[in-house]
Amino acid sequence: MLEITMGDVVGVLKSCAPYIITFGVVLVLGIIAMIACGKCAKSKRYLIRTQAGIAMVLALVIVANLICTGPMKALVSLATGNGTVSEATSDEAMDLIGEIADEGIVLLENDGALPLGGNAKVNVFGWSSVNPCYGGTGSGSINDLYPITSLLEGLQKAGISTNEELSNFYASYVMSHGESVNVGGVWTQNWNLPETPVAQYGDGLISNAKAFSDTAMIVLSRIGGEGNDLPQDMLQVSYENNSDAYDDFKAGEHFLQLSQSERNMIDLVTENFAEVILVYNGANTFELDFIQEYPQIKSVVWCPGPGQNGFEGLGRILTGEVNPSGKTVDTFVRDLTTTPYFANCGDFTYADSDKLAVTATNPNTGITATTVPHFVNYNEGIYVGYKFYETAAVEGLIAYDEMVQYPFGYGLTYTSFTQEMGELTEQNGMITLEVAVTNTGDVAGKDVVQVYYQPPYTNGGIEKSAVNLADFAKTGMLQPGESETITISFNMEEMASYDTYGESCYVLEQGDYVISINSDSHTILNSRTYTVADTVVYDESNPRASDDVAATNQFGWVEGDGEITYLSRKDGFANYAAATAAPVFQDMPGYVTDGYFHNGNYIAEEFDDPNDVMPTTGAKNGIMLAELRGKDYDDPMWDSLLDQLTFANMNDLITMDGYQTAALPGIGKVNTVDCDGPASINNNFTGAGSVGFPCAVMVASTWNVDLAEAFGDSIGKMAGEMGVSGWYAPSMNTHRTAFGGRNFEYYSEDGVLGGKIAAAAVAGAKGQGVYSYIKHFALNDQESNRRNMICTWSNEQAIREIYLKPFELSVKEGGAQAVMSSVNYIGNRWAGGCDSLLNKVLRDEWGFRGFVLSDYFIGGAYMDVEIAIRNGNDACLATFNTGYNSLNNDSATAVLAARQACKNIMYTVVNSRAYAPENLKMGPQSWQIALVAIDVVLAAAFIAIELLVVRKGYGKRKKRENAVHADKNISQ
Repeated sequence: MLEITMGDVVGVLKSCAPYIITFGVVLVLGIIAMIACGKCAKSKRYLIRTQAGIAMVLALVIVANLICTGPMKALVSLATGNGTVSEATSDEAMDLIGEIADEGIVLLENDGALPLGGNAKVNVFGWSSVNPCYGGTGSGSINDLYPITSLLEGLQKAGISTNEELSNFYASYVMSHGESVNVGGVWTQNWNLPETPVAQYGDGLISNAKAFSDTAMIVLSRIGGEGNDLPQDMLQVSYENNSDAYDDFKAGEHFLQLSQSERNMIDLVTENFAEVILVYNGANTFELDFIQEYPQIKSVVWCPGPGQNGFEGLGRILTGEVNPSGKTVDTFVRDLTTTPYFANCGDFTYADSDKLAVTATNPNTGITATTVPHFVNYNEGIYVGYKFYETAAVEGLIAYDEMVQYPFGYGLTYTSFTQEMGELTEQNGMITLEVAVTNTGDVAGKDVVQVYYQPPYTNGGIEKSAVNLADFAKTGMLQPGESETITISFNMEEMASYDTYGESCYVLEQGDYVISINSDSHTILNSRTYTVADTVVYDESNPRASDDVAATNQFGWVEGDGEITYLSRKDGFANYAAATAAPVFQDMPGYVTDGYFHNGNYIAEEFDDPNDVMPTTGAKNGIMLAELRGKDYDDPMWDSLLDQLTFANMNDLITMDGYQTAALPGIGKVNTVDCDGPASINNNFTGAGSVGFPCAVMVASTWNVDLAEAFGDSIGKMAGEMGVSGWYAPSMNTHRTAFGGRNFEYYSEDGVLGGKIAAAAVAGAKGQGVYSYIKHFALNDQESNRRNMICTWSNEQAIREIYLKPFELSVKEGGAQAVMSSVNYIGNRWAGGCDSLLNKVLRDEWGFRGFVLSDYFIGGAYMDVEIAIRNGNDACLATFNTGYNSLNNDSATAVLAARQACKNIMYTVVNSRAYAPENLKMGPQSWQIALVAIDVVLAAAFIAIELLVVRKGYGKRKKRENAVHADKNISQ
């Protein structure tokens, strides 16, 4: 996201300082000249002051030109962008939001309380009812440029009457604590604001509510945001913030469970109402086990952030106008403290972290800061989300129902369906099955076909989850009694497991693979068995069909040299206690320090290859970038074009690509605008923005790739109307924990579901010529310390099967053209400077052709453009010189790396909407034309003024001379 701080402002001003100082000197000299000529003759004084004034104005104009075309060029280009979304396109987007909400809201419980029917009257309890979660904070927030439907308005539009007295009561409470009501995603929710104390309700409010209606609805909200994970110990947070929530939690209680004030409110409601509906409004899974204590709670609805007008869908589902068809994208567990990750997410440092401390002074801001490495261990290996719970149940480690409340892929409906599984067929490695879905109930609705595979497992062999999502599809709207046959096909190789310690590649072991259709990850409806007769090894001589080259071990150093215990299925998870224990704050082992680089110890010259040959630069080949549109990535014309680049050209194109890619007029490379927002397109410089869609969790909860593609298509249309070519999205990191601050921005705990939804969104935007920066690549699944050189430790199998899977599918199936790398370290290497990640896997194995942009370029401690371009990160997300994003090394190695980076950037841009004939605008940008026009007008004015001054001065002098001559003639 755009994160302009005071330090950034100081940095920009400092980069402009030479020009400002120059103008200041001219200004002072001009003022001195004006003052000093005070005793001169009137005509001379007039001349001096006029000339001094012109000089000062000229200096201002010249300095303004130099600043606008120099250090401020990037920012001026962004600030002068234009384009807004048309009413027709925004209306289409609003309609699509409604469809996503209709299919993405999940019915978790229903004991007859829903649907309410039309003209219902409901008492809505909870302060979140007037200040709900629309999405999340940071880059994932929505704007207030378009109408925002609040939760209460969503109910009312569906025909539900709500208790206005009760709502006003909550609004007053919220505003008394400094919160604003119903302003969409731009508000900042105080996560420590307790639920309204029950003592404040009074008997009159409750008696009036009972008189209004015998139906109550409780709203509980939780919000997350960029930069912070959700607290695992609210008491500690309360101490730190000295908030009202201090007495609302006990020691060790976390943000995703009921607070005491919320429980008090629920007690109050259930004591007075026999039928209660609970709506959980948040993207992070919440502990809902408490509902079994309240038989009055008849129905539970999960409504993640619904975007601009998605609460209208909530109203339609509550009334029954829409039949819910959403399914969970994460597993809801009863007690989050019992999860295998709980002790291994948070704030961890090494005992001797200052050994690798780096103290850096930003050359622009002058601010000096010391950063030390932090770490996080992805100790659970491949057993993330349902893959753990299903496997642990099979192995007898857990009693499933005691731990899991709602499985992955779970969701209820107002009707009923049957699914009949046909026979499996296999041809050329593709497994195909047909599933006949029939609506056996009384209400029209949609259903989801979920196909899973259960692979054979050898104790102590390759780690395998007992249950794995293979593919899925959603039916159309089925009327009562109507059927639809869904065909599912997937490649046999997709059931292969990554064998890190044996074959060092993907392996499909021989044995029986159970292929099942499920209603969720735990409930099998029917199954067939597919037998692999012989083990298939996908090594260098036999790569998977989807890979350009075979996947082989690339992340050995990330595992921690055997000193980190990863969860293993061996002997029924015999190492569970050791693997899930909290990390010890030990001294840095050698696997951390060996090869660890940051800006305090990285010397680019030490990595120069003496055998590299300096490429041609500054050639006059006369090729323009537009000629390369549609050409193959390896077309020889690219070399001829790249030969024309100068070192300065490369520096311009690589170093300041924040929210744009720079123009290079000499080769016809136009400036393009890129914008942030996984749920929308927001130009933070002009204030223009698009309609805000539901958060990624709600999009994924539809389990509908067609809706996901329509979402991407709509984003692409709106981007095009705003003149935007690049979209900083979709975000697709994994929900490793329920406490991830940006879980709302990411799709799921499962890489197949998240990857296929993301791939569809990417393809939709690409169809409109917009390139999507899939992010954050990779293992950026924790917000805490993400910028404090956090070392993320995992094993190769988990990296590939869990954390890279959504990105892999987005490249292979979605055709992604751009990637945003992440700010964390992969092991002990910055992700934005990790050759194994960005070159070996992304480009070599997956066949990615496009460019990689850094996340927000903070420079300072560890981000450096030289580390980046030499390892596959092509551009810096910066809008001014941070001191670390400028190319300073012009060795053959550095220039070759810069040349390759420029090719990657231009290949993506030339094949985007920016170079479509109807959009291509060669020549200077509008602001540059305006600047020239202003210069011409001012120059003409200055010349005219100068002529007047000279003429006036000459006229007065001539008049004096004539007078003198006249006097002489008279005297003679």
